[in-house]
Amino acid sequence: MLDRKDLLGLEGVGREEILEILDTAKGFVDIPQRTVKKVPALRGFTVVNAFYESSTRTRTSFEIAAKRLSADTINFAASSSSVSKGETLLDTAKNLMAMAPDCIILRHQLSGAAHFLSTQVTCHVVNAGDGTHEHPTQGLLDAFTIREKKGAFEGLKVTIVGDILHSRVARSNIHGLSTLGANVTLCAPPTLIPVAVERLGVRVEHSLDRAVAGADVVMALRVQKERMEGGYFPSPQEYFELYGLTNARMKGADRECIVMHPGPMNRGLEIASEVADGPRSVILEQVSNGVAVRMAVLYLLVVGRKTRETAD
Repeated sequence: MLDRKDLLGLEGVGREEILEILDTAKGFVDIPQRTVKKVPALRGFTVVNAFYESSTRTRTSFEIAAKRLSADTINFAASSSSVSKGETLLDTAKNLMAMAPDCIILRHQLSGAAHFLSTQVTCHVVNAGDGTHEHPTQGLLDAFTIREKKGAFEGLKVTIVGDILHSRVARSNIHGLSTLGANVTLCAPPTLIPVAVERLGVRVEHSLDRAVAGADVVMALRVQKERMEGGYFPSPQEYFELYGLTNARMKGADRECIVMHPGPMNRGLEIASEVADGPRSVILEQVSNGVAVRMAVLYLLVVGRKTRETAD
């Protein structure tokens, strides 16, 4: 069981902890194929989905994960709550805690929001994406998908291309995949590469052809237009020409290379439909695996904590 109260990021999470989550998720993968798509692991527990940003895959995935574990779920959207009337995150947290939840899943537009929440509540907190900081369960489901396809991480060449600067997905994957032994290369225009990111042990390339050469995994990231206030690249057409994943670009990758994308996709900007829907793509498998991985996180955090408290 995870020896931690919260999952706020993959930075500092050890290899054995990550593998425990992936191994636990493996046991949940076949549940959707059962006649009854539920297990009683979290029966009697309450999970709150608190989303301050729009989300399709992550919010729905967490909700399905909690329900398949038989937890009671509450969906909290900022746009239809007292947040729209000016209520602060702290006041919202206090009011949620008054209802005695066992876990709060938080997505927030501000980096550090999940960490702040974790210091204010006694229940578990899972970061579902905070600003441009981290998105740990996305990093875990990506790792799970890679292991399912490649078997191991040591020595794998993983290329992440796109809007690295604004991507919490990239940060979680850098921490998680590097910890597991993969060699990570980042590729983007200089304007979309964080300053001194090489200190995290990654390689930086500005040529997509060089970045993709020999890659075992290529992950395209969404261009986050909503977080861009300046001109980070001249035009969408030029960006696609230089950094868009196409079949022609992918010819330089390993023959067994897989293509990933955390979604939502801007087709024709960061990835061509021929690649997104092609035989190398595992994008929909990422979505399916996300439910199993989030089930594993909820199970290990909540049940693990209760087990330790009982033992004490």
